[in-house]
Amino acid sequence: MIRRKSKKQMSEAFLTVAFLSLSGGLQDAYTYILRGHVFANAQTGNIVLLAQAVMNREPERIFSYLMPLAFFAAGIAAAEWVRLRESRLHWRQWVLLAEILILFSVGFMPETINPLANGLVSFSCAMQVQAFRKVNGYGFASTMCIGDLRAGMESLFGYVISHNPETVRKAQCYFGVIFLFFAGAALGGWLLPALGQNTIWVSCGLLFVSFSLMFIEPEE
Repeated sequence: MIRRKSKKQMSEAFLTVAFLSLSGGLQDAYTYILRGHVFANAQTGNIVLLAQAVMNREPERIFSYLMPLAFFAAGIAAAEWVRLRESRLHWRQWVLLAEILILFSVGFMPETINPLANGLVSFSCAMQVQAFRKVNGYGFASTMCIGDLRAGMESLFGYVISHNPETVRKAQCYFGVIFLFFAGAALGGWLLPALGQNTIWVSCGLLFVSFSLMFIEPEE
């Protein structure tokens, strides 16, 4: 199926999304490796781990997994609240600024308050996934891969059947996003031994690049 042409937005450009995906992968690696094996983005994984904690009657672990779930839900609502506000800046830029400030504060939090740190990272991820839902006009997620993998394989199979160049471009877009998420997770794991809890500040830098790119007027 051919994609409909519409006015391009820099928030949907692959270059902008590239830094968002790198940041998303880094955040997940950060919370899982350093902050007690909790997922920042993959709330399905947290629900599975929460269920095991409930069955094993482990109150501390229950709390650790409930925090990111609750904060993720709140982050969705917060992003929608920002979207409805009038401002000179694009609402998605306000979301990125909020993310940067939140994640910067997480870098100061000791491991003794991991549940709060994980909750704030999940809040940030939720705002991002709610605000940035398209890349080059295709629906996607920058903070998780299952939907992108499904869409990528569907497009690739579609190309095998139809040989439509549009479907292969779509597949390339999705697999590119997945690779960047992978690269961000690898970068996070590589930096953690040296930077520790401050590794999340790298994510702030990546998000700031996306924020800055959104000032560029995209070409039609």
